[in-house]
Amino acid sequence: MPPVVNALSNRRRLIALTSFTLLGALLISACQGGEGPAPLGTLPSITGDASLTVVPPTHFQSIDRTPTASVVNLWLSPGLPDKLRMRVVDLVDQGAGGFQLTGEPSAAQVRVEQGGEIRIADWVYALVAPFPTVEDGMSYESLRAVWSGEAQEGRSIFLTEDVFEVMSAVLGIPSRAWVHITAAEDLLDLTWEERPAYAIVQFEDLEPRWKVLELEKQSPIRKNFDREVYPLIASFGISGDPEATDQLRSSLDTPFSNYDPNKLTTLVMTGVTALTRATAWRMETHGIGYPGELIGEWLQEADFAHVSNEVPFASDCPAPKPVQEKLKFCSDPGYIQLLVDLGIDLVELTGNHVWDYGSDELAFTLDLYRQFGMEYFGGGEDLDDAFQAVRVEHNGNRLAFLGCNQIGPKYAWAGDEKPGAAPCDWERIHEELRILTEEGYLPIFTFQWAELGTTSPAQEDAFREAVEAGAVIASGSQAHQPLGFTFHQGGFIHFGLGNLFFDQMQTDELRQEFIDRHVFYDGRHISTELLTAKLENYAQPRPMSPTERSALLERIFADSGW
Repeated sequence: MPPVVNALSNRRRLIALTSFTLLGALLISACQGGEGPAPLGTLPSITGDASLTVVPPTHFQSIDRTPTASVVNLWLSPGLPDKLRMRVVDLVDQGAGGFQLTGEPSAAQVRVEQGGEIRIADWVYALVAPFPTVEDGMSYESLRAVWSGEAQEGRSIFLTEDVFEVMSAVLGIPSRAWVHITAAEDLLDLTWEERPAYAIVQFEDLEPRWKVLELEKQSPIRKNFDREVYPLIASFGISGDPEATDQLRSSLDTPFSNYDPNKLTTLVMTGVTALTRATAWRMETHGIGYPGELIGEWLQEADFAHVSNEVPFASDCPAPKPVQEKLKFCSDPGYIQLLVDLGIDLVELTGNHVWDYGSDELAFTLDLYRQFGMEYFGGGEDLDDAFQAVRVEHNGNRLAFLGCNQIGPKYAWAGDEKPGAAPCDWERIHEELRILTEEGYLPIFTFQWAELGTTSPAQEDAFREAVEAGAVIASGSQAHQPLGFTFHQGGFIHFGLGNLFFDQMQTDELRQEFIDRHVFYDGRHISTELLTAKLENYAQPRPMSPTERSALLERIFADSGW
């Protein structure tokens, strides 16, 4: 870019040119002699009778002779993230420090570039893959091998041009065969079309259709993320003239980053909980905390932990039996300590067994939740209470929870003066979701649907309808075995997570479990991480082995049409 001509210099040139013109005309007039000088305001013409009329000044005006401020050429690296680039460009547009942009680094007195002398920003990037990817992560050396083309099994890596500039410095010389630059608007769709494939994106560009892969066991969507050992972080800084670089740095709010842990919120959603029958019997023999001993940390470390507890606590609940003929369930009130120890914050009441012991015991159960500081939704003391959304706010992320029971039984539904589960009143649900969205909340909607091993068209339509009405997540709490996923109008849908704590071990599918860890950042749902477990001893889920996990993910992704 050519230097910008200083406006004050232009003014001075104009004044000088006008002065020389006037002086020349006066000298010519003096040499010709005649009747004396022409009247003020009219200069004699050099040829003919025409004259040039000039408006005389009404008074003397001094000329500003302040020295012109020097211009500082500033170069911005092509690899600068857009947010950082725009922050610097805004300063230049405001005229700060006399900086002007140049397209040539050799012509710049100051450069903003990766690894600059004075650090002003740290930028977090993520290795991602399409959501239906079984692989969970890799080492840094494995990523470098894929990037350079040295890996035994090649796989495409897609990224935008600015990210390519940065990653070339981080990962080295890229393989022309496997590393592809693409437009930002095409990145997600192209990577999905080419799967199995990877992409590298800036942290702020994460969204749920990406799966964030671990690098060196680190992931930026986790609360224990350690930036000191994570390899995909780039530093940007200012280099060049010391005085000018100091001036630019003082004008910027540094250090600047695209990642702030104080804007991150995690939520874990689970499937069916029923502390009854053989599960309760195990709790009696092995201790109340037994069901959560192996997966408890997943729930405890989340900012919000959810269970769908289908069984009421009853003061007169009989001693549990491993085999029970009638499907009338209750839990000993002491079992609530399991939920307390696991850090449960949110209890869903859409289950079809919530009314098994009548209105008095359900009212007692609600009091118990309130006593231990747990919020409940999807059911309540009456119909209005059942449709009351739970609103929570954490790190600037505003979440709201609603749910309904579609399958019944009808006697379990709440009434005007009767406790129970919220029925699926679509007109009311749509209105509640509209209000929550207008208030700036991210609604999470849960369903109690038919307990089938596959999804039905009616179920799929209802879940999509919830998203269309404003839900960012629609989650099925009814399924006793895992069901598939879909995305719809930007919303994440999981049709069924399977059991969490329930004694069903008749088939391998009934023993399989999903725990969905949803991640929110700066007011957006940016990612969902799938945790997988398998039920043992009729009561205790354990983390799946890598082989078990791969088999489950492959089956469910195939069931989802992926």
